[in-house]
Amino acid sequence: MNYRQALDYLLSFADFERSGRFQDRPDVRPLLSLLRRLGDPHLGRCTVHIAGSKGKGSVAAMVESILRAAKLRTGLFTSPHLHSYTERIRIDGEPLVEDDWARLTRVLREAVEAGPPAPDGRSLVTFDLLTALAFLAFQERGVDCQVLEVGLGGRVDSTNVFEAKEVCAVTAIGLEHTEVLGDTVEAIAAEKAAIARPGSTVVIGPQPASSGVREVIRQAAADAGCPTVDVAGSYSWQRTAHDLDGQGFRLRGPRGVLQLWLPLLGEHQLENAATAVACADALAGRGLSIPDEAIQQGLAQVRWPGRLEILHRHPLVVADGAHSRDSARRLRESLADYLSCRNAFLIVGMSADKDVTGLAQELAPIASGRRVIAVRAGHPRAMPPRLVAAAFVKTGVEATAGEKVWEALGEALAAARAKDVICLTGSLFVAAEGRAHLQRIAITT
Repeated sequence: MNYRQALDYLLSFADFERSGRFQDRPDVRPLLSLLRRLGDPHLGRCTVHIAGSKGKGSVAAMVESILRAAKLRTGLFTSPHLHSYTERIRIDGEPLVEDDWARLTRVLREAVEAGPPAPDGRSLVTFDLLTALAFLAFQERGVDCQVLEVGLGGRVDSTNVFEAKEVCAVTAIGLEHTEVLGDTVEAIAAEKAAIARPGSTVVIGPQPASSGVREVIRQAAADAGCPTVDVAGSYSWQRTAHDLDGQGFRLRGPRGVLQLWLPLLGEHQLENAATAVACADALAGRGLSIPDEAIQQGLAQVRWPGRLEILHRHPLVVADGAHSRDSARRLRESLADYLSCRNAFLIVGMSADKDVTGLAQELAPIASGRRVIAVRAGHPRAMPPRLVAAAFVKTGVEATAGEKVWEALGEALAAARAKDVICLTGSLFVAAEGRAHLQRIAITT
């Protein structure tokens, strides 16, 4: 089995990410049964588990970078990926190499095929196997601390297979996957806060002020007997500088005042950074050595591409995987605040289950006077470009339906002047394809 064959095997199972069809299940017993056959590779190390609607991947990347700066061996499991599935499983900051991916998938397949049928006739899904693969890799490499981003929800997510863990964090909650998680932010918060386990410290990231989300998370923590850290109440932050390479900020918290640099743009990333520091402080309170220097170095060196990422400077090309009304609003505000951009060329593609109306309404003000090019990323769940274009037209913005991301980017680059801004958004897959195209151009020129 080589890497390609290993990937084909993993994708031969039911895959919500690619099909959009969620396999309803009451618990994670099928995966727990597989993990037992594998020798429980998920156990035996410090665990930080992060759920949320927005920012959970950024927080996971920041926490991992801080722990690595503290000289700990780290494992990071996130989803989705930009260019390769190997990006989802990282050890000491580096993606799992393809040969190891294939070798460990063989071990995984043997355990799947040797075991009894899944409980109640239920079957494993692709994300179960990817999660188990991450645990195998972390065990083999002797990881000290594993940082896990929840895939979907929390209660029955494949990552929620622990009786105990050190830190659970819940980042900002918004309306998403309502057909699976519930149709209010409070219901969604309950699903995500269900990752809390007795003995854990539950870190509550900044939440919408008008919702009851904080109370839902606090109650879930109380039910599990967990202490909580409310980031908005225990920390404060203020941006002190910014340029195209990142932003400086002052963070006040239990450690006192820290002067920090973050190579990520957006006010929301300061919220995420404060949440990551709160997770690190919770681990420090449990005996891990995480000095101030590790906080400073870890945040300064974090890499999380595709999130308000500057891909090209003249003209300015920005990639951001905003795919909801809330994330589109934050993108619009960040373009204005950080890049002084009032009008931008937009290249937009979305997954079929996303709120294209909400995204178009939020981005329409910054597209005024420009043209939106709707595209289709090479993903099975991509929304037809004509539907994306139609949503923008309804807001009064000129929009046309294209197809390929690289073609639309080439057209925008040809039309743009040096000080213009081009933004690839609507889906992380669109950001990834635009990113890859610009990398190819750079290699060939």
